[in-house]
Amino acid sequence: MTAGVKTIIYPVKDLDRTKALFSALLGVKPYADESYYVGFKDAGQDVGLDPNGHAKGMTGPVPYWHVDDIRARLAALVAAGAEVLQDVQDVGGGRLIASVRDADGNLVGLLQDA
Repeated sequence: MTAGVKTIIYPVKDLDRTKALFSALLGVKPYADESYYVGFKDAGQDVGLDPNGHAKGMTGPVPYWHVDDIRARLAALVAAGAEVLQDVQDVGGGRLIASVRDADGNLVGLLQDA
């Protein structure tokens, strides 16, 4: 089973302001631009802005590890002592996400593409 960090999601309070900042930083327009999520792709990296992130317990950027079997990887993390913050959820198009908190309070995201 392979895993790699290809997505980072930032919790944001002012979506328009942060969208302008990341547009300037990356030099690209967002590929997704909705009131609930703004996403950028640049050089194989996916950067997301989540205006509901703080309400979900995000305290800073969360790396999302792309995995082949999200349910198996989530179960392995829980068995290793992680606490589930968000169980597996389809966020559209068959893309599945989940997140956990480790013993030190760090957030770890999982992502499985369809």
